[in-house]
Amino acid sequence: MSELPELPLEPWEATKETLHLWTQIVGKVRLASTPPQNHWWNAPLYVDTRGLTTRRLRSGGLDFDVSFDFIAHELVVRTSRAELDSFRLSDGLSVAALHERLFAIFAEFDLQVEINAEPYGLPVTTPFAQDTEHASYDREAVERFWQTLRWVDWTFQEFAGWYCGKTSPVHLFWHGFDLAVTRFSSARAPENRNAGLVTREAYSHELISFGFWPGDQKVPEPMFYSYTAPEPAGLAEQRLRPDAASWQQPYGQSHFALLPYEAVRTSDDPRETLLDFLQSAYDAGAIVAGWDRDALRSTWCPPPAAVAEGSR
Repeated sequence: MSELPELPLEPWEATKETLHLWTQIVGKVRLASTPPQNHWWNAPLYVDTRGLTTRRLRSGGLDFDVSFDFIAHELVVRTSRAELDSFRLSDGLSVAALHERLFAIFAEFDLQVEINAEPYGLPVTTPFAQDTEHASYDREAVERFWQTLRWVDWTFQEFAGWYCGKTSPVHLFWHGFDLAVTRFSSARAPENRNAGLVTREAYSHELISFGFWPGDQKVPEPMFYSYTAPEPAGLAEQRLRPDAASWQQPYGQSHFALLPYEAVRTSDDPRETLLDFLQSAYDAGAIVAGWDRDALRSTWCPPPAAVAEGSR
């Protein structure tokens, strides 16, 4: 039996949309409470032992963090003064209510945090403090999603170790609600003067990104993905593995390498299936973009077959 749970989008779509908005609130707290980093790496959330976390943040001389605990189903705030407070995540808890309760804890702990309290990059435009519509929370679905994130996070970390160039952490971007890891060639990308500040900073250098998202209206099932930016000519002509993977254009002109989560979950060896897809997508982008794959290959971490052999 696969260690990965079933995760069809439709049964938990309302919960996913609520959770996405909740993570935008907490993600914006992180963005407001950390020094800027290249490619907006000070913005994402991280998979941890019990859910998702901001890691350590700063307000004045005080450290704090905010975490989604998907075991106890709570939102937890801790400070370096040993203060701790939390409240339950439950069906009926709206975006507005979570926003209010979180900032009440900040006031209690004298944490000075200011955010732009509106959704980013979503069809929903209602300010967080006014959104009483999104209030769905299916505990079992969230637990399945978190179990998936835990597995994907470890597999992405393994894949990241095969590369000795600049690599992002494995992190969850609350913009697209996707868990991602990105490789960079070190070459600057052509400046896109028509792009906004966020896009220009995110794509300042040539990159190949890999990720997992639980699905949306345009891709209505959970998917693993990869894209190369700037997209080189001939990318979509490159072969992907396994056979279930394909090149598609769900969001416009850019080509995404897509592999359904279900194809990984039901394969004989999900780990090897996903790693094979990631490697094939990397090879596709690196070959047509002219990256020096030999120079960028890690000499510290062995290839997959050697990893499997060494673990016996």
